[in-house]
Amino acid sequence: MSQLDQLPDKDPSEVAEWRESLDAAAGFGGPQRAAQLLQRVNEHARRTGIDVPPFLETPYINTIPTAAEPAYPGDEAMEARITAWNRWNAAAMVTRGNQRGGLGGHMATFASAAWLYEVGFQHFFRGKETDGSGDQLYVQGHASPGVYARAFLEGRLSEGQLDRFRQEAGGDGLPSYPHPRRLPWLWEFPTVSMGLGPISAIYQARFNRYLTNRGIKDTSGSHVWAFLGDGEMDEPESTAALALAAREKLDNLTFVINCNLQRLDGPVRGNYKIVQELERQFRAAGWNVVKSLWGQAWDELLADDTDGALVRRLGSVPDGQFQTFAARDGAYIRERFLGADPALAPLADRLSDARLQEIVGTSRAGHEPRKVYAAYRAALEHQGAPTVVLVQTVKGWTLGPGFESRNANHQMKKLSGKEFRAMRDLLELPIPDKALDDSLVPYWHPGPDSPEARYLKERRAALGGPAPARKVVPKPLPLPSAKPFDALKKGSGSQEIATTMAFVRLVKELMRDKETGGRWVPVVPDEARTFGMESLFPSAGIYSPVGQTYDPVDRDQLLYYKESKDGQILNEGITEAGSLASLTAAATSYATHAEPMIPFYIFYSMFGWQRTADQFWALADQLGRGFVIGATAGRTTMTGEGLQHADGHSHLIASTNPAAVSYDPAFAYEVAVIVREGLRRMYGPDAEDVFYYLTVYNETKVQPPMPSGEGVEEGILRGLYRYQEAVDAAADSPRLQLLASGTAVHWALEAQRLLRDDWGVAADVWSAPSWTELRREALDAEAENLRAATAGEGAGAGGGRVPYVTRALAGAPGPVVAVSDWMRAVPDQISPWVEQEWTSIGTDGFGLSDSRENVRRHFGVDAPSIAVAVLATLARRGEVKQETVRQAAARYGVEA
Repeated sequence: MSQLDQLPDKDPSEVAEWRESLDAAAGFGGPQRAAQLLQRVNEHARRTGIDVPPFLETPYINTIPTAAEPAYPGDEAMEARITAWNRWNAAAMVTRGNQRGGLGGHMATFASAAWLYEVGFQHFFRGKETDGSGDQLYVQGHASPGVYARAFLEGRLSEGQLDRFRQEAGGDGLPSYPHPRRLPWLWEFPTVSMGLGPISAIYQARFNRYLTNRGIKDTSGSHVWAFLGDGEMDEPESTAALALAAREKLDNLTFVINCNLQRLDGPVRGNYKIVQELERQFRAAGWNVVKSLWGQAWDELLADDTDGALVRRLGSVPDGQFQTFAARDGAYIRERFLGADPALAPLADRLSDARLQEIVGTSRAGHEPRKVYAAYRAALEHQGAPTVVLVQTVKGWTLGPGFESRNANHQMKKLSGKEFRAMRDLLELPIPDKALDDSLVPYWHPGPDSPEARYLKERRAALGGPAPARKVVPKPLPLPSAKPFDALKKGSGSQEIATTMAFVRLVKELMRDKETGGRWVPVVPDEARTFGMESLFPSAGIYSPVGQTYDPVDRDQLLYYKESKDGQILNEGITEAGSLASLTAAATSYATHAEPMIPFYIFYSMFGWQRTADQFWALADQLGRGFVIGATAGRTTMTGEGLQHADGHSHLIASTNPAAVSYDPAFAYEVAVIVREGLRRMYGPDAEDVFYYLTVYNETKVQPPMPSGEGVEEGILRGLYRYQEAVDAAADSPRLQLLASGTAVHWALEAQRLLRDDWGVAADVWSAPSWTELRREALDAEAENLRAATAGEGAGAGGGRVPYVTRALAGAPGPVVAVSDWMRAVPDQISPWVEQEWTSIGTDGFGLSDSRENVRRHFGVDAPSIAVAVLATLARRGEVKQETVRQAAARYGVEA
């Protein structure tokens, strides 16, 4: 039985004639001709004003009729009691939190979606105790109270923990939303930043297939479930990757969109129909669509709709009006819904107001486990495409007339005692009146040995353990051979190479490592050739689930474009959002699948943090590990590209992310030291939940060997070391310290020469691979000293812990001048801990198109400009004459 079998048909014989005509057309002209005829007829009908639905849209009724629903496999009465307890405890938790501390929470979302989750937990969502992977659940952020309530019923959370909802300071509290960093044993994916859950789920499902096709782990038993709101689908990231999911036939993925027709402030599509819009969008993208809209109470009405008037009326009522129907009485519905079409008068005559309110107002498929089960089963059984389940509910369902379908219910944080009594009676819970007399409504549990608790445990055991759950099985990776790192430490001889190429060469060698090489996951947003990575194409291959079904145009070349089913490279196309979602799936595989992978995501540095900082925050929240490479970095190294390609601020944005370990290396040997340490920290025996951000440049330079001597490697990792001390300086020469990072170290070295040869000034040049790490260590030192002081321990004999940057520069003569290809706020991070006089030079403002030389002169960061700025600093101190500054500016053509 199909959806069309539910529609009225006045003349079946006429339909039979049309079918015979179509069969004849297909038999004579072939299926393509038959399809063309259908399309032309449809176009003609629409042009002549005949109201026929477009091919991408079906009527506004359930895809699966009641008669075609599979038998429900569970104990419905038992599951109804369990769901009732979850509803109660979720509402109690939020209300108690609001009463005790005004911390609030959200009640209406879970109330709407309770059965959407409960049916999944009872019959579909696989735990991790079988294959270590299970299913991946992207829980709608605002529904978290319901998940906590269920975990309480399962015995995974205590009353005390529920009472610390949104009270995390001091430990053992519950985060407001799914935050793996805050509750890592329960939450696996952060989803409350709306729009990130859908795109992340798609790339997670694709990464599951990637692991299987590459032979790393069989994930064929894993299914990705993403629970979303219909309002959330307005976010561009929500639909950005729909085509990818369909193109790669990700039938291991299901979106469940709770269509309660409300977003945070009001209707999602007050004047339109969001379900129909989403159906068109998903069908056009190639998804299987299952609509589960109306409850069983509608069956009789639809069966009696012999002329299709009811179906037409359902399709014509805008969402804003349906929301109102859920909040109004039967008399209002009679007038505004049935009274709008005379053909519905017979239907109106035989229905009471109470029955009308029950059916039209509140009977929704999302509140009936049989309807939800049928939709989920259809989703799992469909092959060859992902499925979206569009399920209709009432927001705030069971919370009472003051909540249900009200525009403000997202902001409503508590129920009154009267409302809790009404909710108890509706849910038929055995809670006595005397338990509701206290100011704080109680939690309620039927008992650890109750039939409900036993049923819960049995169902979860059958499905492979608790869910949601995050489980980390330590699996440290051995450090690769030192040989690839040592090669960079030796320098490039007379050859000029950029640090971007140095990184790519290093990773190419690391991908050949016998033990860990196969775990590298290069993620590229369609710029591999820009970064010199085309040499990886034929050796590593570009991942495609279908392999390569065409002859590449460059097949006769050495570095041809090779797609492969077991390819290692994820070339994502022109999508930073998709690339970062892909990185996140790989960066958290150590927890999701107990298989640590080593992703590196390389991109134009301007188009990483600026575009997708929210996703980087989610990566941190999800405890991701891997390398993020901002290539063609800096404000002035992208010659000719101009403002939108000129990054002078990504390090500042990255510094706000506590999990991002940021470096701006100047030399290839610094890249080697940083990457090796990153592998140790993220994949060694004591793995840390951080990720590394490296900026590399496209400016070719002779790469020097790593300086000998103690402290160089430590200085690279801590963020500062003296690279080249002033030489041949007279004893009475003015002296200063030049600090630089990235490509600016080369300008500083040239400025050092100009100052020495032209003006007799001695400058020591320091490389500062990480301004941010210097600042963080200094902040840690201050915090440690404050803790010691408040504990009565004093500052200690040595005055407490001294920040590394202070110790490194201690006693260095003269002022400090810092320069970089970044805005001044980047190096200025460390100024409070530098005891010398501080000056910084940077590239504040917008970028522009020109040669590197001209752009650097424009910003005042080229070597002559640095020299003039240094002389000006010394003049203020009285160490050189003011006339010297003017002479230098005139000599170098530097304008003030």
